[in-house]
Amino acid sequence: MNNRLVVATIGLAAMSVFGVGCAKKKVAAATPSSTPAPAPTRQNNTASTGNTTPSTPRSTPTPANNSSNQSRVPPAAVRARIETLLAKIEDAYFDYDQHSLRPDAVKALQADSTELRDIIVQYPDYRLTIEGYCDERGSEAYNLALGDKRAESAKDYLVKVGIPSDQLAVKSFGKDKPVCDDHDEACWQKNRRIHIVAAAK
Repeated sequence: MNNRLVVATIGLAAMSVFGVGCAKKKVAAATPSSTPAPAPTRQNNTASTGNTTPSTPRSTPTPANNSSNQSRVPPAAVRARIETLLAKIEDAYFDYDQHSLRPDAVKALQADSTELRDIIVQYPDYRLTIEGYCDERGSEAYNLALGDKRAESAKDYLVKVGIPSDQLAVKSFGKDKPVCDDHDEACWQKNRRIHIVAAAK
């Protein structure tokens, strides 16, 4: 009887020890699975915060577009240089009742026209006006038409030099606004001309 009691006691003791060990193992096994759960939330927060960084450079192209629009018209310093070049280009003169360019007229237009071209092609909204004039002989309507043809001849030459056609306007004054009022050939020759100016705004 005593031996059976001892064996039963030992068996109960062994079972209780084994049960505690298993319980500890179960708790220990459950512990690691509970800790990683918050980790994905932190990674998602970090990722969403990182997405705000690329949004700031998207607003930078706007000033560049504004500056390119402004560059279509020359600044004051460049306009002053254009005025200087126009003043240096002499008026081109024409024979009586003619609108074709004479050699001396071509030479007059040629002076500084290359630099003028190199400047204004950079500013597409800038315009020049070629004014055509005649002497006092002939009707008003005839001289207006002749002055227009003279201005067109000068425009054709400047387009060949490389100045865009849409940056050149023509205007005829006919026999109005003469530079000389005498009634002789020397004076009439001065009035048969074209003159280039910056276009009125």
